[in-house]
Amino acid sequence: MLVKISAALNKKLKAVKLFLCDVDGVLTDGTVYMGGGVETKRFHIRDGLGLKFLQLYGIPVGWVSRRPSTATQERADDLKIDFVVQHNGGKIEGVERILRQTGKDWADICYVGDDIVDIAVLKRAGLAVAVGDAVAEAKQAADYVTKAHGGNGAIREIVEMILKAQNKWKLVVTEYAN
Repeated sequence: MLVKISAALNKKLKAVKLFLCDVDGVLTDGTVYMGGGVETKRFHIRDGLGLKFLQLYGIPVGWVSRRPSTATQERADDLKIDFVVQHNGGKIEGVERILRQTGKDWADICYVGDDIVDIAVLKRAGLAVAVGDAVAEAKQAADYVTKAHGGNGAIREIVEMILKAQNKWKLVVTEYAN
């Protein structure tokens, strides 16, 4: 996918040192299946691989969700996500906990969200991204809106943009194509 990137957006992509995102509606399409005491969610496989690429090239990954879920934790464990914050409190508190652990600051973050509960983080993040089917208010707070919808490759889209801006994408391709 060829995306025309402004100089300002390219500068923000180059500055990303920590990748954080919401889960439901961003890593998933927002659908939750429940029954018999079991909850399941659908995650896009290329989004997961994209997160692994970030980690491989030195960018830690974290998920921040206001909705605790065993399905989310299982997927995070499967991908070996660096930070998982699932609590009913505000997302600012969760992100600040991760910032303290990493020694990074708000300018170092790419944050991807989709809904009202993400706006406060989007407004503070160095690079704010909303998925293509995010609510209008989240899109307005974003520096970039993905072409893909949540749970359908939106994470992979922004991951590739970050790695290309940081001249790491060719390393990814070389690593896996040989």
